[in-house]
This record gives sequence, structure tokens and C-alpha cells, in this order.
Amino acid sequence: MDNNPLLFFFIYLFICYLIGSFPTSILVSYFLQKIDIREHGSHNAGATNVFRVLGWKPGIFVIVVDVFKGWLPTYFVADSFYNSFPENIFELGLIKILFGFAAVLGHSYTIFANFQGGKGVGTLLGMLIALFPIAIPLCMLIFLFSLIITGYVSVGSILASIFLPISLLTLPLMGVTPPSLSLIIFSLLIPFFVIFTHRSNISRLRTGNENKFEKVMVFKKFF
Repeated sequence: MDNNPLLFFFIYLFICYLIGSFPTSILVSYFLQKIDIREHGSHNAGATNVFRVLGWKPGIFVIVVDVFKGWLPTYFVADSFYNSFPENIFELGLIKILFGFAAVLGHSYTIFANFQGGKGVGTLLGMLIALFPIAIPLCMLIFLFSLIITGYVSVGSILASIFLPISLLTLPLMGVTPPSLSLIIFSLLIPFFVIFTHRSNISRLRTGNENKFEKVMVFKKFF
């Protein structure tokens, strides 16, 4: 194999972006209903909008594929690249983060749909499952609790992303193997990315126009 790891690094990075760019929700909506999901519901090409427009079965399929899009580059492609070059310019943890986030960017800005993708949360979840899976249940609890209280997926996603670096810093106090420094730094940046991709949702929350999943609001009669 060519002894230029930097060249192959960028080739692999682009492959990871292409994996993330696979337009799951757009293809599912087209094959099931002959529609462009971006023209319906919240006009977002993500799993939440598929749930809203097409139902829970297509929605679950989309979220599973989107999670896999984040897991595959982070867990498999990164290891493949690292093992192919004994003298790597980056350590494995950093490669996993860069490859995984390339897939997240691919999902949010897919090259196959004029760079109009989803919010990136599902693909980000798959990436984090590969990086530090023990933190995921805690973040999911925050997400689910926020969802059943408020009915807003966007609020749950933002709060879960904010809780992620907190969990990474506190879990070692309970005997869990500490995460790498690169992962901690990356986790501190995740909330900013999630807030940025949800900026339209935040705008609708301010005006009271954000869509709710009222069926999951267990305590709505108390508020």
C-alpha cells in the first residue's frame, strides 16, 4: 500500500462522509409514498419527521440506519485505516472522532440531496455508541424524560447533548474507565453542533410553533 498515510487519511475521511450522506429518510419517503420528506411536516430530512409524516415503522427503520451510519465509520472504518498504517500520524481515538464526525456532517449536509440533510442526532448517537457506549443510556434517559415532559424532540436532543460531557466527566468517579482527552474535548463541542443544527427548532420554540409529540407526554394533564 502507498506509504503516504495523509493521502489515504483524506480518502477514508471522504468515504466516511459519503456513508453519512446516504439519504435514508429521503429514499424511504420516496419509495413508500412517492414524496420528498423535505416538503412535508417540519421539512427536515430526519427520522423525527419520518415518524410524523409516515408513521412509526418507517421512522424506526430510518433511525436504525442513521445510527448505523455513525457507528460504521467510527468503529470499523477507523480501525481499518489505523491497522493499515503502522506509523499513523494520529492516534486511534482521534481518528475515530474525525471519521465519525465526517459521517455526521454527511448526514446533516448530504451531497446526494443538495446538502439538505437531517439534524445529525441519530448519526451522532451511532458515533458515540462506538466511542463510549456506557454514557449512552444516561443520555437516553435525559432525552426520554425531556420528551415525555415537554413533547419536544428538539429539547430532548439538546439537553442530552449538554449532559454528554457531564456524564463523561462523572462516570470515572464511579469506577468507569476514563475516556480519552480527545473524546472529552469533542464532547464539549457536541452541544454547540446540536444547538446549531436545531436553530430553526429553537426559533419555533420561541414563537410557540414547534411541533409536539403529545402522545408521549405522560404528565401533560398536570401542566
